[in-house]
Amino acid sequence: MIAAPSPQGFGVVDAFSRIVRLGEGLTASGALSEAAMKRTVEALRICANKLTWHRVGHRRLVATEACRMAANGAEFIARVKDEVGLELEIIGREMEAKLAAVGAEPLMEEGAADALVFDIGGGSTELMWLDNRNGRPEIAAWVSLAAGVVTVSERFGGVEVDAGNYAAMREYLRPMIGEFAERVRRGMGGALPAHLLGTSGTVTTIAGVQLGLRRYDRARVDGCWLAREEIARVCLELQAMSYAERMDNACIGRDRADLVLAGCAILEEICHAFPTPRVRVADRGLREGILTLMMKTDGTYGTDPGSLK
Repeated sequence: MIAAPSPQGFGVVDAFSRIVRLGEGLTASGALSEAAMKRTVEALRICANKLTWHRVGHRRLVATEACRMAANGAEFIARVKDEVGLELEIIGREMEAKLAAVGAEPLMEEGAADALVFDIGGGSTELMWLDNRNGRPEIAAWVSLAAGVVTVSERFGGVEVDAGNYAAMREYLRPMIGEFAERVRRGMGGALPAHLLGTSGTVTTIAGVQLGLRRYDRARVDGCWLAREEIARVCLELQAMSYAERMDNACIGRDRADLVLAGCAILEEICHAFPTPRVRVADRGLREGILTLMMKTDGTYGTDPGSLK
């Protein structure tokens, strides 16, 4: 994501994303596979070309859970530098949580005292309790769980998922998420957050399906609200679909068809642990958090770009 300062914060100049499944097979092997690394290098080559084309100077390029966990993660970072010319930084789980929270923060409901932000990734899931009682959201508690859509689907299956597989996913996830929920409840006097705020392909996909979109539309998804009952209904609807039907759905597609039910299981367990009535959907997160933090650090966030010339 490439952006420039604007009075509203920043304006996106160009953006690109591709599902590369860098962590595919990592749980079993402990290392990044050659095929996964090759897919990722090809995608990063496109990113490098865009950075050159737009003459981007100030940049931050990060890698997350797959590179943190893999025995050859550092070797892959060196390979990217040699083959593509990009210097990636492997960030820690706390920094990943902070960046995701900063990216989603603008969608926290006005006047809300707190919110539970979650980011369901491929290899990990971050949960952050944002405390806004002083008018400036701060992370009061956070956790990074070594469970994401890729790792969960690899463990339990993602193509053919029956009721038993799905229940096993949820049972596996429940103690991980429940332990954090209990810790937060003790620290916050048993209170629930004002609302949940989700940023990830999972929650945006579910929103797209709930809205009945014939093709994904970020303008309609980003900032929309989902009731817990709507989430449960869509998850049941997706479980009833065949793999082919999931691939044919415009809001899921071929790239997510074998991952979406693992994401549903994670999301439903988050809703079970924090049973608030509503979830706000953010089609934004880590990338927006990086840009916001960079611009706030150098004093350009929310400025008129013309004043910088």
